[in-house]
Amino acid sequence: MSNFAFLAAEFPTVHEAAVEAERQVAASPTAAAFFAGKTVEIAVKWAFKSDPNLKLPYQDNIAALLHEPSFRRAAGEAVFAKARYINTLRNRAVHEERKISPGDATGAVKELFHVCFWFARTYARKSRPADGLTFDPSTLSRRDEVLKKAFVQLKTQQAELDAKNGELTKLLLDKQNLDEELTKLRAEVAAARKAAEARPDRHDYNEAETRDRFIDLLLREAGWPLDRPDDTEFRVEGMPNNEGVGYVDYVLWGADGKPLGLVEAKPPARTPA
Repeated sequence: MSNFAFLAAEFPTVHEAAVEAERQVAASPTAAAFFAGKTVEIAVKWAFKSDPNLKLPYQDNIAALLHEPSFRRAAGEAVFAKARYINTLRNRAVHEERKISPGDATGAVKELFHVCFWFARTYARKSRPADGLTFDPSTLSRRDEVLKKAFVQLKTQQAELDAKNGELTKLLLDKQNLDEELTKLRAEVAAARKAAEARPDRHDYNEAETRDRFIDLLLREAGWPLDRPDDTEFRVEGMPNNEGVGYVDYVLWGADGKPLGLVEAKPPARTPA
């Protein structure tokens, strides 16, 4: 059973891309990163097409759509951060042709689960996923016969996605001439979203994990591999708490074995002071 089965009934194209991301983690981390990003792009463009409460930005590429304030408010900071992380990893994999680690690919699919949960919870008209639904990592270690995607195939698919930029704007530009089916869908989706927002969202989106993934990615790209035990969660004594012990999130070590810098990860709501 896929972690994304809850998408199949109402969002088959989103489901298809998500399942492919899930299946490719063990076979090709680069392909998994690409399909996770593709899933986000399909879902977000569906939302802008179908949700009349979302306002199209100046461009309809995925980066502009994610950062559009009406979408960011609707998704919330936790989901926005996850979608942004996935899109960043996809860009690293395909546009910049950087190596994607199995850990990054696994993380992208875990983050994708939460994005897709929010998407289905917000926009499903028939059956929403249960609040207690959780990600099952065992699906990523299945011994399926998975065809490893060649990089040239991924580049071709990415080019096809990029070529569609602008279509959404053209479709929604003249709201007076929207076809009857799309007009009906937008009305149903608006009602579904209103009903979803009226119920408390008790799903655990695990914001701290997303924040750490992003910091890991940026530090590794800056030349810090984070491959030793002392690089993260470094124990220090003399802290002002009952135990007198604390942990530094990241330590950046110099060639002489001395610490050059410390990095602390905190929620956006916490100021540096």
